[in-house]
Amino acid sequence: MEATLRNISARLKAFDYLHTSGLYSALHLRQLSQELEEIHQSVNETHMQNPNKETHDLLNELNKAKNDVQRMYRDDFFNLETMKKSSPSMTKLNSISKSYISGAWGRDALLSSKERYWEHCLVSGNQHGNTIRMYNSHEDFMANINYEDEEIAPSYSDENAVQGSGTILYDNTVFYQCYSTAEICSFNITTKVTKRMKLNGAGIDNKFPFCYYSCHDWTDIDLEADQDAVWVIYATEENLGNIVVSRLDPVELNITHTWKTRLFKKSVTSTFMVCGVLYATRFVNTYQEEVFYAFDTTTGQEINTLSLPFEKVSAGIANLNYNPVDGRLYLYNDAYLLAYDTFF
Repeated sequence: MEATLRNISARLKAFDYLHTSGLYSALHLRQLSQELEEIHQSVNETHMQNPNKETHDLLNELNKAKNDVQRMYRDDFFNLETMKKSSPSMTKLNSISKSYISGAWGRDALLSSKERYWEHCLVSGNQHGNTIRMYNSHEDFMANINYEDEEIAPSYSDENAVQGSGTILYDNTVFYQCYSTAEICSFNITTKVTKRMKLNGAGIDNKFPFCYYSCHDWTDIDLEADQDAVWVIYATEENLGNIVVSRLDPVELNITHTWKTRLFKKSVTSTFMVCGVLYATRFVNTYQEEVFYAFDTTTGQEINTLSLPFEKVSAGIANLNYNPVDGRLYLYNDAYLLAYDTFF
């Protein structure tokens, strides 16, 4: 019996972080539920062979734990599920033109940041950009008033210009793919200082864009942010075109950790990060998208059986990012800007 308990403790050790951090998602709970079910079956077999009070009590505790996890899954499940029932909470055309079908938008992702909304539309064949439009309130953003166009680079062909729609704003700093290179740039709007770092092996120039139904050009490198870090999602030949996730130090602009997934980047339409978990979407039809995959950087576990559909207004997705400040997903959907209320 003592050996059995040691074995159970060892198997559940990997899930200690759920208690210590208090953070979990559907992926975490599903993994824990599967582990508890396997342990329960093993203990039950032992009890059938040699019934006794100890194994009986252990089975009761395991049943209680399984029920608790099911309750958490049912009641505390991150509310991307609500997208099955609701339309976007906000929809508007970008502030420049309906012809600007590629770009990104959102809110500063630093938890302690002031309320600042941003919009970045790509020009030059929906490939490059050199300005980001800033708003100091949601009301100004909705009305397209009182904005400032911050110049990231002198022109859209400058070496520090933006390439692709994988832009994010974190701590008043714009993170993006540098012009025509496998490098990440950061531009501090306050100091006007630009930093660069190499992203070794990353495919660029439509080598590994987001695709699935049809490829969306210039989406090789995707910058994301959650409550803990800035992340970069890309693919390499070394990883056979599968998605690679790297965590960035936003101040020093260097990579602190990297994870390799088994998800082919061209099989998905977009990605976003929440609590260190990578989520990926795929095309369902012109007006519907689906979150189908998750990769947990804490455990290294991945799952591709999620089915969380949400509505959109057009077929193409240029950028999708999660904001930990307001719990919203921000989508650049062809020329339209959509937001979704979620709860993680």
